[in-house]
Amino acid sequence: MIIRSKAPLRLGLAGGGTDVSPYADLYGGSILNATINMFAHTTIQPTNNGKIVLQAMDMEVQETLDSAEFLEPTGKLALLKGVYNRMVKDYIKKPLSFTLSTRVDAPPGSGLGSSSTLVVSIIGAFAEWYNIPLGEYDIAHLAYEIERVDLGLAGGRQDQYAATFGGFNFMEFYNDDKVIVNPLRIKQKYAAELEHNLVLFYMGTSRESAKIIEKQTSNISKNNEDALQATHRLKEQSIKMKEAVLMGEIDAIGEVLDFGWKSKKMMATGISNPEIDEIYSTALQNGATGGKISGAGGGGFFFFYCPQVKRHQLIKGLAKFGVTPQHYHFTKQGLYTYSV
Repeated sequence: MIIRSKAPLRLGLAGGGTDVSPYADLYGGSILNATINMFAHTTIQPTNNGKIVLQAMDMEVQETLDSAEFLEPTGKLALLKGVYNRMVKDYIKKPLSFTLSTRVDAPPGSGLGSSSTLVVSIIGAFAEWYNIPLGEYDIAHLAYEIERVDLGLAGGRQDQYAATFGGFNFMEFYNDDKVIVNPLRIKQKYAAELEHNLVLFYMGTSRESAKIIEKQTSNISKNNEDALQATHRLKEQSIKMKEAVLMGEIDAIGEVLDFGWKSKKMMATGISNPEIDEIYSTALQNGATGGKISGAGGGGFFFFYCPQVKRHQLIKGLAKFGVTPQHYHFTKQGLYTYSV
């Protein structure tokens, strides 16, 4: 038997950062994101040799361990071990023997939610293997707990829910880890126009999102007024983005992105830098009306809204920075699992 699963990565269109504690706990956060056809993949092959083989195919990392109920969550495969530990502890109740293989269609630190999406994918594979009756909210919350509580990794809450639910979603975040996911019924022509005009670039640099998020968290905890007001504006941005995509005011999205980017840079140091600022200003000079870094900031994927037929001009204008345009499509489906 072979068990497979995949979960989609996402573009954070608006409100990024408002899902992070303590802001979400104190004020409530909201985010609009959309999943794309880049995925985190998991394969489990059960064995009976008393061994656990963990391998991240994209990173060319492998560990072989003796079967046990708990694996010390260290090293480059800590996420894989963390999911295994929690699934055995809460559901399976016995040590297993298997080979677990993963790969992600984007580099680590890309800003597309790759780590959380991978966790969702691995949970899905174990749930498929043992027929564990977990709903979408259950899987997303479990993924959040494994990352943020069990492994102590700093970050927000949107990625786990985007990967599990899929599609365009407006998400609301409250205290006590409460999350409400509102799927958006966007007309196909509006989604197609957004896909055509939203150009995604890979900057070729990965960043430590956890460090940026820790600075953001500290600023909110210390009641830094500039950071707090900037985060309030990002929550406002998510409302504006929702209205634009639902009402078909697609060309307003560039301005909404620009409004959010100016606010996001004030949340914490490290979100932008002189090179990123130069890329952004050059994009505006070449037909873009707004854009943002996907994720916490500092590098990874950047996307710009470029109306009419100016995307070629934009791509040509940014070529001198060595950034690479990334072809993508929006997807409607979230986590998908099966066994053969």
